[in-house]
Amino acid sequence: MDNSILQIDPSGIHTVLNQIATGFVDQITHIPHTSFVTDLAFIMIIGAIVTLAFFKIKQPLIIGYLFAGMLLGPLSPLWSWILPSGSRPSDMLEGVGILTDISALNLFSEIGVILLLFVIGIEFPYAKIKSIGRIAIGVGTIGLFTTLGAIFYAASFLGLNSMDSLFIAAALSISSTAVIVKILEEMGRIKRESTILVLGILIVEDVIAVILISSLQSIALVGTVSIESILIVVIVATGLIVGTFTIGTKIITPLIDRVAASERHEILLLSVLGVCFGYALLANIVGLSVAIGAFLAGVLVAESKSSEVSKLLASPIKDMFVAIFFVSVGALMDVSQLQNYIFIAIALIAVAIGMKFGGNLLGNFLFRQKRDKAVRSAFTLAAPRGEFSIVIIKTGVDIGAVSTFLFPLVGVISIITAFLSPFMIKASDKVVPMLEKKNV
Repeated sequence: MDNSILQIDPSGIHTVLNQIATGFVDQITHIPHTSFVTDLAFIMIIGAIVTLAFFKIKQPLIIGYLFAGMLLGPLSPLWSWILPSGSRPSDMLEGVGILTDISALNLFSEIGVILLLFVIGIEFPYAKIKSIGRIAIGVGTIGLFTTLGAIFYAASFLGLNSMDSLFIAAALSISSTAVIVKILEEMGRIKRESTILVLGILIVEDVIAVILISSLQSIALVGTVSIESILIVVIVATGLIVGTFTIGTKIITPLIDRVAASERHEILLLSVLGVCFGYALLANIVGLSVAIGAFLAGVLVAESKSSEVSKLLASPIKDMFVAIFFVSVGALMDVSQLQNYIFIAIALIAVAIGMKFGGNLLGNFLFRQKRDKAVRSAFTLAAPRGEFSIVIIKTGVDIGAVSTFLFPLVGVISIITAFLSPFMIKASDKVVPMLEKKNV
C-alpha cells in the first residue's frame, strides 16, 4: 500500500503557515477604517478576553494585559517567526502585527495613565497627603538616589559605557506609578496606611524623573548639569502643588459641588473629566508629568462633597483606558532580541530590586516609620519599572546619546519587573507577621 499520502513535509507546513498568516495580517491591516479605530477595537476585544481568563485563574489582570500586548503588538517575535522575511518592514515604527499604529498606542497609554491617577487621587484628600509630605520626600529621595548610584556602577561593571550606564541607572531608579497603583487596586490594598506613603513617594519620584530627564539631556548635549533647569522644575512643581491646595480647593472644588447640585450625572462626569484633563494639560505645559496633574485633579475632586459619586462615574472609563494602557505598553515592547541581552537584564533587575528595597527601607527607618509600614512600602516599590524608565531611555536614544539596544533592554526589564510586582507585594504579607512575632 502506498503511504506517500500520509507523509508530511515540515518545510511545507511552515510555508502554508506563512501564507495563512500573511493573508490574515494583510486582511487585518487593510480593514477599511483608520488604524486608530482598528487598533482600539482589537485592544478592547483582547482586554475582554484577558480579563475573563486571568480572573478565572486568579492572576493580576495587568500581567495578562502586558502579555497580550507583547504577543499581538507590531514588535512581537510571533510575527517575525510566522511571516516570511520579505513581508516584514525594515522600520520598526511601521509594525506588522494586529496592533500596528505606534502613535495611537502611545496616545492610548497616556490617556490610561491620566485616568488611572485621577481616580486614585480621589481616594486621597488633602489631609491624608499632608500627613506624609515630608516623609515621602525624604524616603523617596533616599530610595531613588541610592538605587541610581548602585545601578550606575553595576552597569559599568557589566561593560556599558559611562553614558549608557548613566541613562539606564536613571531609568531603573524610578518605580512605575501606573503598575503599582493598578496592582494595589486589584489586590484591594489601595486604602492601606502604607499605600498613602507609597503614593507620596511615587509623586516625589515623578518630579525627580522630570528633573533627571532635563539634567541628562544637558549632560549629553553640553557636558554639564544645568542647575537653572533643575531649580525651575522644583519651583514649578512646588508652585503647582501649593496652588492646588490653596487656590484650587477654594475655586475648583466649590464649582464641582455646584455642578453636582444639578443632580445630572452626565454633566458631573464631563465636569470632573474636564478638571482631570485640564490639570494634566496644565502640568504638561509647565514641564511636569501628566500623571502629577491628573493625581492633583483627583485630590481636588476628593475635597468636594460629591467625591464618591464622581469616582463611581469615572471608574468605568478609567478601567477601559487602563486596560488599553497596559496592552499598549506590552505592544510597544520589542523582545525579539531578548537572547542578546538577557544576562544584562537579569543582572540589572537583581541590582535594581535589591537596592530599591534597601534604599526605601533605610529611608523609612531614618524617618522612624512603623516597621510593618516600612517593610510593606519597600516591597511595593522594589520591583516595577515602567513609563518613566521608557521615556528616559527613549530621550537618550532620540538625541543619540546612548546605544539603541537600551530601548528594548528597558522594555524587557519593565515587563519582567511588572510580572514580579504582585509576588513582591504578597511577600510582604509573609514577612511582616514574621517580624511581629520576633518582637513579641
